[in-house]
Amino acid sequence: MRRTALSLALIASAGAASANTAVTFGTNWLAQAEHGGFYQAVADGTYAACGLDVTIQPGGPQVNNRALMLAGRIDFNMGGNLLEEFSAVQEGIPVVAVMATFQKEPQVILSHPGKAQSFEDLKKLKLFIGDAGYASFYQWMMKAYGFTEAQRAVYTFNPAPFIADPESGMQGYLSSEPLMVEKEGGFKPDVWLLADAGYSTYSTLVETMADTIATKPEVVKCFVDGSIIGWYNFLYGDNTAATAMIKADNPDMTDEQIAFGITEMKDKGIVDSGEALEKGIGVMNDAHVKDFFDKMVEAGVVPADLDYGKAYTLDFIGQGVGMDLKK
Repeated sequence: MRRTALSLALIASAGAASANTAVTFGTNWLAQAEHGGFYQAVADGTYAACGLDVTIQPGGPQVNNRALMLAGRIDFNMGGNLLEEFSAVQEGIPVVAVMATFQKEPQVILSHPGKAQSFEDLKKLKLFIGDAGYASFYQWMMKAYGFTEAQRAVYTFNPAPFIADPESGMQGYLSSEPLMVEKEGGFKPDVWLLADAGYSTYSTLVETMADTIATKPEVVKCFVDGSIIGWYNFLYGDNTAATAMIKADNPDMTDEQIAFGITEMKDKGIVDSGEALEKGIGVMNDAHVKDFFDKMVEAGVVPADLDYGKAYTLDFIGQGVGMDLKK
């Protein structure tokens, strides 16, 4: 466990969370590298150091952890990107993002090697895009870059049509589909990260209920600080124990997939880039959120009069927690 006196002091400053306060954190899918920092904080005892007994409850195809949080059965949830938070505001649901695990959305478009020379060049290809993607990031792609409805084919989360058609592209997740295509298709696809093309949302947000923030701010502070420290240790320290926990929760997860996920997150700056380099993992800022909100308004995804400021808080982040652990 790599924790300095400074980090311990920072944990202690999280507040007087009652000893062994039970907290459940629901993730957005089966255990994987993208959840590693949270597992690390459990394995290292980082959450326990400020008085939380954290249970990680994996998501999955039959699990809706956000609904469980709304019902009061779990305390924190791993959300998607800012669109989910905007939607909650629009529906009058008091869910608030308290931390942005990812500075960049890991959504990508894959293409066959050499078939596109730039993100904009993908416009000459047929693109396999799922319904959720079509309603969100593809609307932005059409508005910002001139992609068309006609070139979109429905993606059913089966890579075979893409693999078989060199004149096509396919949506994917940075740490998943590229490795899948390489193994099943026998070639390494070109990978185009939407974030690097201007899709500026934060992603893998940690969210909780507004009432939890109001009544248990010390618990929120401890969980956020512990998670941030966990991510530094997972990315830059010994993550053996966290990796073992991930595989225990998801026996289908391989060492190769976890290693690939960590490498991609580090190489592409998914967790630790931009303002996070100066103020720490998990940071958000108003200008960044407004930039994405404005893009979504322009793309017709969210209404212009939405009070999007209710979707997040900056009170628990941007304080340099855990940065001393980065070597």
